[in-house]
Amino acid sequence: MRKPNENFLDYKARIIDPISDSFCAAKWYNATIWLGHGQTTSCHHPPGHWIPPDELKNNFTAIHNTEHKKLMRKMMLEGVRPQECEYCWKVEDIGRNNVSDRVYKTEIFKDADVIAIKDMNWRDNVDLKTLEISFDRACNFACSYCNPAFSSSWVKDIKDNGPYRNIQSDGRGHFIDTAPWAKSAAIHEADNPYIQAFWQWWDHSLSNTLEEIRITGGEPMMHKSVWKMFDWFKEHPESQMRFAMNSNLVPEKPELIDKLIEASWSVPKFEIYTSCETTGAGAEYIRDGFNYTVWRNNLVRLLDESNVRKLHIMMTINSLCLENITDFMDDILSLRPKYGQRSPSMTLNILRFPSFQSAAILPSSLKTKFKERLETWFTDRVNNNAGLYDHEKAHIQRLIDYLDVVKTPHRNTAEEPKLFNDFRSFFEQYDQRRGHNFREHFPSFVEWYDSIPYNRKSLVDSIGMIGDPATVEDYVNDDVPASGVGGWNTEKDQLGG
Repeated sequence: MRKPNENFLDYKARIIDPISDSFCAAKWYNATIWLGHGQTTSCHHPPGHWIPPDELKNNFTAIHNTEHKKLMRKMMLEGVRPQECEYCWKVEDIGRNNVSDRVYKTEIFKDADVIAIKDMNWRDNVDLKTLEISFDRACNFACSYCNPAFSSSWVKDIKDNGPYRNIQSDGRGHFIDTAPWAKSAAIHEADNPYIQAFWQWWDHSLSNTLEEIRITGGEPMMHKSVWKMFDWFKEHPESQMRFAMNSNLVPEKPELIDKLIEASWSVPKFEIYTSCETTGAGAEYIRDGFNYTVWRNNLVRLLDESNVRKLHIMMTINSLCLENITDFMDDILSLRPKYGQRSPSMTLNILRFPSFQSAAILPSSLKTKFKERLETWFTDRVNNNAGLYDHEKAHIQRLIDYLDVVKTPHRNTAEEPKLFNDFRSFFEQYDQRRGHNFREHFPSFVEWYDSIPYNRKSLVDSIGMIGDPATVEDYVNDDVPASGVGGWNTEKDQLGG
């Protein structure tokens, strides 16, 4: 951890550089693990890799300590740059004393723990200190920018209606199959070898070393293991582990909110992450399955009735939310006078993939319109001390600058005609499949939307295909291929990363 008044570059020189020029503690102490189908990675930048079931037979910690990760650790200790960590190398190679994420992801750990790695054997199994896990992809939502890898409701859409047609840019891989590679490793959660290994590790040592755990989804409230986690905290009231959980807060079974409120009192340091970025019918269009009124009421219930230490609202800034984004932020700000520092905080996370849903691909007339509207709103709220937190101000200004300057979401984005085509092709099909009406909810877009040429014939044959529908409850029984990774190959088509 940084010393008082120590900047990140000085910290890097003091702690990281003496270990090696390519060292990152996240390879040892941090992990994201998808227990449903058995993938892991050390942070969000390297792609997830498979956890070989054979490695679990004699080592339940192999859900993190895979042979692959160990080889990456060896490279780092030798000062070699693993290719999978290229995000950080690109940032650092720009020069200008740029601080990459490997510094931020190392600095969170105690100096003694980081320095101890230098004397470890790269083959050693290591207990985690921070962990993000997903037990499965079961979810009652099918958000427009999500995909079957993270939502069983998206699986149902593809199985019912077939792949989305006439998608030409980097978005096509999201919507062409049921993501069979993300299929659960077992019909029943208790039979999943990765979940079994997790609980073995948890009881053996992981619960003693973890400082923070965050559960993602799908929708975590739909998974038995999440409630098992709450039971563990109830049995261990002395634990000071930070426990965070993602949730859409609109469960199919409303009583689950009551259960969550009650369970929260067993966790001393409990936080909730929920997602929304606009209001009313627009939010319900983007987040298919969503009910804004129910979401907001449950948000307030958590503030009033639960032991949630902090509520975080993750705003995924896509093109459509710009229609009413300021109304949404005003709604959240209206909670500040009553709840003060306990009121929900907002993070504005700019969507990059799929590119055709990014705000960056909108025509300049719309980007200028939304930028000016947001800029006026922001100036007014700052001048009138509306209660924006410092990080919220920074995020809003970043979005204003993004709309003003950024032309493409990432360097390999397809050319504009393809992105425009994909925007209309996708939402024409989305409306047919989901019973929505784009023009009704997003009036600012209509003139541009209707001007985009597209081939209606290429869409018709994808609607109403006979499939084997999955349900939220039994989607893991779907009859899809178990082998292979379907969808988009970034190495071949050069359309993104």
